[in-house]
Amino acid sequence: MPINHIKSFLNKFESPVTPELKGMDLNLALTVLLVRIARVDKDYTLSEQEHIAELVSSSCQIPLAEAISLRIEAEEIEASAADSVRFTRIIKENIPFNQREIVLELLWEIVLSDGVRDHKEDGFLRLVASLLGITDRDSAIARQNVMKRMNL
Repeated sequence: MPINHIKSFLNKFESPVTPELKGMDLNLALTVLLVRIARVDKDYTLSEQEHIAELVSSSCQIPLAEAISLRIEAEEIEASAADSVRFTRIIKENIPFNQREIVLELLWEIVLSDGVRDHKEDGFLRLVASLLGITDRDSAIARQNVMKRMNL
C-alpha cells in the first residue's frame, strides 16, 4: 500500500484509554515499535532517528516537530518496556486485521532503510507479525511492497 494511503489511515483510529495502557495512543504505540525495530540491531543511528520522525510525520499526518517529540517519548518508553505485547495490542484493537500489513510495511521500511538486514531485525519482525496475527507470507509480501517502493 503506497505511503499516501497510509497517511490518512492511521488517523482514523484512536486507542481506548485503559489503566494498563496508561493512555497510550495508536501513534505512540506505532512509534515505539519503529524505535524498537531500529534499536534491535544495537546500531540506532541518527539517520534512523530522522527516518522514523519523517515516517511518523507522514504516516500519522502530524507536523515533523510533533513527530520528533513523539519519537523521543517513544524512545523512553521503548527503553523500559519488557516486551512488545502492549504496543501490538493497541494496534490490534484499533486497526482491522485486513489493514495491519500497513504496520509491517512501516517496520520493513525502517529495516531496509540502512541497506542491511540483520537476523535480529528479521526475528523481531516475525514476532510482531505473529502478535498482529499476520503470516510470514503476508510479512514477506509487505517487505516486497516496501522494496518496490524504495527501488531496492
